[in-house]
Amino acid sequence: MLLLSLARWVESTEFFTYIRGSSYTYPAILSLHMVAIALFGGMILMTDLRLLGWAMRKRPLSEVVDQLRWPKRIGFVLAATCGILLFGSKAGDYYFNSFFRLKVSLLFLVIVHALIFRKGVYNSATELDRAPRMPAKAKLAGGLSLVLWIAIFCAGRGIGFILAPAP
Repeated sequence: MLLLSLARWVESTEFFTYIRGSSYTYPAILSLHMVAIALFGGMILMTDLRLLGWAMRKRPLSEVVDQLRWPKRIGFVLAATCGILLFGSKAGDYYFNSFFRLKVSLLFLVIVHALIFRKGVYNSATELDRAPRMPAKAKLAGGLSLVLWIAIFCAGRGIGFILAPAP
């Protein structure tokens, strides 16, 4: 109940009440969230497909990773910022939403994924380019990333279809 009380308090602040009640602000933030997800998701997809060897095989992995790093970061920061604003405006409702809980759990798994594969894959792309074939750990990183992000996007879409119980 402590988390529910905290969620209700957050959404009742003047800032988040304004966002939720505005005819233009909430839809604008939601739209920007979707655009940022498209940017970020596209960059993740391209990186994962390259790691799996399913796309851009003639381009060195290091080139793909390096060139997409900043667009990914920009897309992520924008998506996360908008996501936090959307969450804060309806935090009490999201407390009950099973899709939201699933999305947060999957985001935690993405953090674990990044910690596991950052050094050996994402920050070692130049070494991986020298290998005669893409190493299994790189393919595993790409495959897991692809599955996790698709699941996150699906869970995110589901959030709008579960309504909170009436008070």
